[in-house]
Amino acid sequence: MPRLSVWFVRAALIYLTLGFTFGGLMLANKGVPIHPLIWRLLPSHIEFLLFGWTIQLAFGVAFWILPRWQTQRGNVRPAWAAFLLLNGGIWLVVAGSWFNWPAWTLVSGRLLETAAVAAFAWHAWPRVKPWVEGSP
Repeated sequence: MPRLSVWFVRAALIYLTLGFTFGGLMLANKGVPIHPLIWRLLPSHIEFLLFGWTIQLAFGVAFWILPRWQTQRGNVRPAWAAFLLLNGGIWLVVAGSWFNWPAWTLVSGRLLETAAVAAFAWHAWPRVKPWVEGSP
């Protein structure tokens, strides 16, 4: 498995653990009230599971399994940028919800996540559809 795929999958497993932990705390808080501020974990729970776990695991598996030309995966810098942008966006959104930062932090985090998707698509598209001269 390529190194970047390992990083994506390991990070996805960390986010899965964090998301399930936060979800378990909120569920336990329903049965035995621990603290009313536990519910502030809900946005982080959603962010960790939707973006941290799902998207990151999909990126890691896609990077590993998409077709290669001989043994090359092409320019991997956009894929590494996607890894950094996605994780930066996740933590910016989570920090904004934890610390009640202004709304622009949420927007900035979402823009980083969108840029991560664009960077990964930039890397993966030639592997999905090879560029052939003369074709549309």
